[in-house]
Amino acid sequence: MAETTYTRPIVRQGVPPVGHIAAQSLVNLSLALWAVMVIFPMVWLLYSSFKTDQEIFFDPWALPKSPQLDNFERAWDEVHVGQYFLNSIRVVVPSLALTLALAAMTSYILARFRFPGNRLLFYLFLSGLLFPIFMALVPLFFLVRDLGNNISPHIGLNSFLGLILVYVAYSLPFTIFFLTSFFKTLPSELHEAALIDGANEYQVFFRVMLPLAQPGLITMGIFNFLGMWDQFVLPLVLMSDPKHYLLPQGLSYMLHQQYYMNDWSGLFAAVTIIMIPTLVVYVIFQSKIQKGITVGALKG
Repeated sequence: MAETTYTRPIVRQGVPPVGHIAAQSLVNLSLALWAVMVIFPMVWLLYSSFKTDQEIFFDPWALPKSPQLDNFERAWDEVHVGQYFLNSIRVVVPSLALTLALAAMTSYILARFRFPGNRLLFYLFLSGLLFPIFMALVPLFFLVRDLGNNISPHIGLNSFLGLILVYVAYSLPFTIFFLTSFFKTLPSELHEAALIDGANEYQVFFRVMLPLAQPGLITMGIFNFLGMWDQFVLPLVLMSDPKHYLLPQGLSYMLHQQYYMNDWSGLFAAVTIIMIPTLVVYVIFQSKIQKGITVGALKG
């Protein structure tokens, strides 16, 4: 009786199966289509801001025949985009700095120290994420108005300081939630070694722990910057003086004006001016965002 031999199939090492290649190709195609859907409107907006009104309406997909740089000058001066831009800087920069400072100190205490009420305090901050901003608009309006009438007009309606305080209060819950988890991942050995070397708690925080938390701080800084810079509802409710309009609010005001002024090229230029800071910040710090989120995910 002849002996039956069994031959094992030849498997090529390092070659993925056909199904895996097809699935990966489908994912890559989907991501490419999504990238085109996201990038193309921004590119179209960018080169349309250099067109005349006639080119925008009658030849919207073509490149500008002659770049109209005066669109940006007109948008900056005549449509007051420059003033709106400076107003946004005056509100967003202090709000961002104050949010990160308060959130970092609070998160460090909640993450590294155990005391009665620690978790209760953490959940109180976390409860701020449960309320959509639209639910708080009416009571927030009356609260800010009463603060301006009873304490100081500098923190009331139509005041930059009042809006800064609202931005900080609105941004703190998620920032504290993220940074608390981030501070928990930092090695306790460094904290103990610094104390043994004679450092007090303040020196440990500012010289040891805060530099180690830089990826998380940068990530939260970028997210908060984008959210504050593009915030529309809060300035709309709390800022009624046109001189105090922020960029999104001023852009909405400009849009309504275009129905009578018909300066659409200036409007496109204004939108480009508003869009550029967020793109620059994201492109420069893109790797920092990925690193901060990855570190928090892997260690949390």
